[in-house]
Amino acid sequence: MSMPPRFPVTPAQIDEVVRVFYAAVRRHEVLGPVFARHVTDWPEHEAKIAAFWRNAILAERAYGGNPMQVHRAAGDVRPDHFEPWLMLFDATLIRTLPAESARAWSALAHRIGAGLRMGVEMDSPSGVPMLR
Repeated sequence: MSMPPRFPVTPAQIDEVVRVFYAAVRRHEVLGPVFARHVTDWPEHEAKIAAFWRNAILAERAYGGNPMQVHRAAGDVRPDHFEPWLMLFDATLIRTLPAESARAWSALAHRIGAGLRMGVEMDSPSGVPMLR
């Protein structure tokens, strides 16, 4: 028995959002160099991230990674990277999806981003999350 999607979006739309988003990331002055240090195969990375989103939105069980572990292990992902990441992601959603789906996916991305940011903040020199 399959679960209904969290909101109306197709696998093709997920692939398009991921493709457009990472094209913007590669051009971004702060995020581009961070990703360039870690991503050696963009099509493979985009496929993995599309699988993550299909799992999160469509309940497909095609993703088996651990985003928290990856972001914490990278060593150069900083808490302040999440704001421009989410800004770019929101801009991509607005450009590529109907408004209802863009809003719903944005809310999900912001919840996930907040959790990842907290995990990265735990790795800060003080070991205590920075409250804003």
